[in-house]
Amino acid sequence: MKREWLFAAALTVLVVVYAIYFTGGFQPPTIQIFHTYRNVHPHRQNEGMIPSLIFGLTRPLRLTEIKVVPRAEYRTNIYTLALWHLVSDSNSVPVKTFYYGQFIRGLKPAISGILPEPLEPDVTYELIVTAGKSKGEHDFHIK
Repeated sequence: MKREWLFAAALTVLVVVYAIYFTGGFQPPTIQIFHTYRNVHPHRQNEGMIPSLIFGLTRPLRLTEIKVVPRAEYRTNIYTLALWHLVSDSNSVPVKTFYYGQFIRGLKPAISGILPEPLEPDVTYELIVTAGKSKGEHDFHIK
């Protein structure tokens, strides 16, 4: 009888260890992000004008933080100043798409009064998005 209880306990521990380390069931889901460029005002097409950078998520989310940083700097220093940084001040509205620099209801600049910095061509940036405990990162490049 004692041997059966020991076997059951060992089996339970192995199942829990397997569930934690190999299934990812206890980890928050990763946010899937993609981006595209769209000419929002085609009638205002100027030479050298960069089309709007639009980000998309696979499902609508109540975002709690949005941050854009230069990827090279961020890889060596996680405290790199963000070019665009919004944080939730209350309940943000669920969004599925947003463009760089957009005002999103329920989010405000991390530092009051700071506007998004312009993005430079030939630089790789990283978008970091948080929604509660879920997080997603996406690299993009301005051509």
